[in-house]
Amino acid sequence: MSDNASVAGKWTYRSFVNTPDLVGDDKDKALNLIFGEGVFTFAAPSENAFTGTLDMGGGFVLDLAGTVLPAGENTPFNVAIVGTGRDQTPTAGWEYDYHANMAFHWPNGVDQIAALVGTVIRAKPHNGNPAGVVASFIAVSQI
Repeated sequence: MSDNASVAGKWTYRSFVNTPDLVGDDKDKALNLIFGEGVFTFAAPSENAFTGTLDMGGGFVLDLAGTVLPAGENTPFNVAIVGTGRDQTPTAGWEYDYHANMAFHWPNGVDQIAALVGTVIRAKPHNGNPAGVVASFIAVSQI
């Protein structure tokens, strides 16, 4: 299967505030680490590029343009994505950049689901939030 075909489909997306603080058994503290959540939907229109959306619900949608960077001898492929907000919606003026690697596939893993693991940066300020904020994210294939 080609790398771009591996990306095509729906992925459950969650990003997390990067902090070294432990949360212990404090469920509220753990929940407050979520930076964003939604569904990536990717189409693979060419060998090394794809388009899609990140739908966070409630009209919060980013349009995505991505590039598949090929795998190396000992590394999985990775993706670079730019997400832009839609005019006249709650995301107007937003821009986020994403970079992720395909998580390692364990040869003896049981029921392992494909996952993209990476970081996201707020590329442009919006709604009083500054540009430059970075969070980690995981996107799990909905198969």
